[in-house]
Amino acid sequence: MLAIGAVASRTGIKIPTIRFYEQEGLIEAPARTDSGRRLYSDEDVRRLSFIRHARDLGFELDDIRSLLDLSDQPDRTCADVDQIARLHLSEVEARIERLRALKRELTRIVSSCAGGRTAECRIIEALADHGRCETPTHDGRERKAKRSSARAPKRK
Repeated sequence: MLAIGAVASRTGIKIPTIRFYEQEGLIEAPARTDSGRRLYSDEDVRRLSFIRHARDLGFELDDIRSLLDLSDQPDRTCADVDQIARLHLSEVEARIERLRALKRELTRIVSSCAGGRTAECRIIEALADHGRCETPTHDGRERKAKRSSARAPKRK
């Protein structure tokens, strides 16, 4: 059994974040000493390492919750895991495309600067009027809506 500081060192997760994951139900409440200190098992460390790696790969907490739930059911098919991972991959690919569009637009805007006075600055004009952008789809606001429909069902 490990104290929270040792778990934080081993997993690379900060102590407040470990407590947050506990509050969110991603890990079970750990055993406690008589003085109330949390004690974590090797399974808790494994689970926290899983969460950390999934977060590093950009998975949202709801997806991680679903993935953990699925990993707790070892006899189940991995089709739901595959679906979550594929959806995340498609979101990453879409984000990359949005970033490429953003780069093109920023490059165009920056190259339009003639170095004159702010009153005639093409960068300021472009930022003030989204209609001046040649790439209208560089804001990425549609991302969250797609996520909720593809999550794996919760275990009852």
